[in-house]
Amino acid sequence: MTVLTSPPFAWPDGTLDVRRVVQCALSRVCGGCGQSLGRPIAFLGTPDEVARNAFHAPPLHQECASQLRNTVAVGHTVVLTAGFEFIRPSAGAVEKRPIFVPNSIL
Repeated sequence: MTVLTSPPFAWPDGTLDVRRVVQCALSRVCGGCGQSLGRPIAFLGTPDEVARNAFHAPPLHQECASQLRNTVAVGHTVVLTAGFEFIRPSAGAVEKRPIFVPNSIL
């Protein structure tokens, strides 16, 4: 069982910290509790992110995603996947935030 940290690992001051988002991706740790990820992996997204299958918030445990949905991500949808690709923005990219693309929706 995972335990969501307070404040959540990737939201240390209530806003998403890009450095911690990258750390979550590269170390495969949960953006909510900071612990190692297993499967399924959860992402929280706005309706637009869900439709594009591209998320800005880091990967989460399913339990942490459910808890965060009631706090920092009210109104977001939880999407479960077995894996993801992490895309860092290039120097000339319009979108400056990292993007997570689930590779198999569960």
